[in-house]
Amino acid sequence: MICNTRDSWGGPAKFLHWSVALLVLAQLGLGWAAVSWRLSPLKLDLFVWHKSTGLLIFGLMVVRAAWRLANPPPALPDAMPAWEKRAAHVGHLLLYAILIAMPLSGWIANSAANIPFRIFWRIPLPPIAAPDKAVADLAARVHLILFLGLSALLSLHIAAALRHHLVRRNGILTRMLPFGRRG
Repeated sequence: MICNTRDSWGGPAKFLHWSVALLVLAQLGLGWAAVSWRLSPLKLDLFVWHKSTGLLIFGLMVVRAAWRLANPPPALPDAMPAWEKRAAHVGHLLLYAILIAMPLSGWIANSAANIPFRIFWRIPLPPIAAPDKAVADLAARVHLILFLGLSALLSLHIAAALRHHLVRRNGILTRMLPFGRRG
């Protein structure tokens, strides 16, 4: 199944969801390791991996947002309260916004710090901000704040999915699983 149906997410939506989910988990480890590691060639490599993976997430999120606009999501269960449906929509909107804004804030911080960068050591990334220490520091703070927001939202997202699966038993989670319900 390619497109979303009323009852399930299509293959591209599932692929994009789980690809981004795995990359975000990798980012948590890469980012933590990169900032914590002592100054060394490994630290620099960790930052290249972190920045490159962030830009990969950015690209996938742009594709994911376009796909979602062209393929409406499956309907939420009729028995779901209106406030819960609204919370789900707001939560998804915030996840999309943060997963697009975080790589941009990192790119701005890197550019404003005047650090040349090549994606996965190969593709030169043009700067999107002029060198400016104050801008670099602000973008780095924004990046950290977005990380904290993302951590909170992901915790809520996972908890809600598990609640729907284990308590409500309404199929919300299974329709996003790679081999979940077909519509």
